[in-house]
Parts: sequence; structure tokens; C-alpha cells
Amino acid sequence: MNPYVLTVLLSSLGLGTTLTFASSHWLLAWMGLEINTLAIVPLMAQHHHPRAVEATTKYFLTQATAAAMILFASTTNAWITGEWDMNNMSNPIASTMIITALALKIGLAPMHFWMPEVLQGLDLLTGLILSTWQKLAPLALIVQTAQAIDPMLLTALGLTSTLVGGWGGLNQTQLRKILAYSSIAHMGWMLIVLQYAPQLTLLALLTYIFMTSAAFLTLKVSSATKVNTLAVVWSKSPVLTATTALVLLSLGGLPPLTGFMPKWLILQELAKQSLPLTATVMALAALLSLYFYLRLCYAMTLTISPNTTAATTPWRAQTTQASLPLALFTTMALGLLPVSPAIVMLVT
Repeated sequence: MNPYVLTVLLSSLGLGTTLTFASSHWLLAWMGLEINTLAIVPLMAQHHHPRAVEATTKYFLTQATAAAMILFASTTNAWITGEWDMNNMSNPIASTMIITALALKIGLAPMHFWMPEVLQGLDLLTGLILSTWQKLAPLALIVQTAQAIDPMLLTALGLTSTLVGGWGGLNQTQLRKILAYSSIAHMGWMLIVLQYAPQLTLLALLTYIFMTSAAFLTLKVSSATKVNTLAVVWSKSPVLTATTALVLLSLGGLPPLTGFMPKWLILQELAKQSLPLTATVMALAALLSLYFYLRLCYAMTLTISPNTTAATTPWRAQTTQASLPLALFTTMALGLLPVSPAIVMLVT
């Protein structure tokens, strides 16, 4: 892609998200989301592969549906209350429609069906943008309107997403689909604690971005898109294989890695709010997710020769990818647990 075109598209992506962050008016927020969607569509379809074009079409249709719902709900709210302000969502029908549309935008269950299919059709870097940056603007709107939304609905969305994210990834062989289900599960964790401690939602989002970026960039270096390709990555870069296994365990939420911190704090908060049953279901759903991360770790680190592998061993060619972002995100994804008190203080 032409670097000037790429610069314009990435700038528009940043502008759309910033516009949504800064707005307290529904029309401006909607405009930011639309700029965001229109900027990523050419990035998704840039390889002209039929699967990429199909994924782009699916993404565009779901995002357009969600945007139309947001516009309809905010117009209904403005019609009833007389103002477009986000903080005045007094109409329960409008606020329920808004949360449904935003859940469709970020792929929360049961509005998640587009997410694994779309991610599967994209290359790894565009998939990274879709899994991290594209979640920011809708999540900011969810956080701003959370107080007006029915708490039972938020809890139901969070629980369903965590369970679906765990169950859905169990039988997958495609790494991008596994990461899509992982994303759905993490969004569920963020949503479940939103009404009690929004700062923990922010903390969970930050750690999710670090871990997912590390995972996608690692897969980009090793050009792996299937589980059986992971089995031969050790021959190309043994150190990267070891850190990847740890990043996957961090995504699963095992101590002493970064991924344990948000899960621990969220479960603690749920217990404080006298919700032991919800906390137990969340912890059990985390075990489902952990199982498929362990499957990937097993494929990477415990199927070394003399086992027969289903994929050809890659050449040890020098990679052209910048190693600094990968090193930075991997360090963040592995080593932030000891400084969790400082991080909690930063986000509160």
C-alpha cells in the first residue's frame, strides 16, 4: 500500500477514536465511530484476497448495523429527553439499544458471531488493530453510559462473553480464531466489573492490549496461522518460542505473569460486592480459556523432535520486522504483576 495512503488511513483511525473519546454528544460520538470504521475497511481489504474481501464485507455490514442502531437509539433518547448529551440516558429502551449496538461493535456474546470469521480472513497486523485499537472507542462509550444501563444486562453480557470465549476456542486449529475467542472472553471480564469498579475495566483493557499485541507480533515473526505450524517454530527462534509460551499463559491468567493481575482484582471486587456465584462462574470460565492456551503451549514447547510434525520446518531467515515493539509488549505481558499496586494507583 502507498505510504501516503497508509498515513491518511492510520491518521483517520486515530482521529475517529479520539473524536469518540472527547465527545459528550451522541452525534459526534457516532461520527467518530463511522470515521473509524471507514478508515479500517481499506486496510482490511488491501491484499485483494477473496477471504480478506469477504471478511471486510462482513465487518462493514455488522459495524454499519451497529452504527445505525446507535443513531436510532440516540435520536429516540433526544426525542424523549430533549437533549443529545451522553450523560442523560434516562430512557431505558434507548439505553438498552445503545448497549446492544456497542456490544455488536466490539463483539460481545451473543453478538460475537462476526468476530472469529472476520479475524480469520485478515492478515496478522490488521487483525492486531482490529483486536486492540478498534475496541477502544466503543468501550469508552460503554464506560460513559454504564450507569444508565440495567446492571443485570451488563452482568449477563459479561458472563455470556466469558463462557462463549472459553467454549468457542476449545476446538479451534486456526490461531486467529483462537485469538478472536480470547478477545471475546477478555471483553466479558471487562464488562462484568464495569458497574462496580470502572478503573478495573481500564486495567483489564491495558493488560489485554499488551498481551494480545505480544501474541499477534510473535505470530507475525514466525508466520504462524495454524496450531501445527507452532510445533516447528522452535527450530527458527528458540528464545521466542519460550517467551511465546509464557505470553499465552499470561493470556490465560496464570501467576506470576501480568495476565493474572486483572483476573485476581476483578474476582476480589466481585467477592467484595457479595457476588460469590458470579465470581465462581467467571473463575471456571477462565479455566476453559486456559485449556486452549495450554494446548498451544503444548504444541509449541512439548512436541519437539523426534516427534513427527505435520508442518515443514521453517528456514532460519532473518526477519524484517522491527523487534522493539515485540520485545516491549512481551516484557509488559510477562513482568507487570510485581508492580500491580503502582498500576492500580495509576488507573484509579
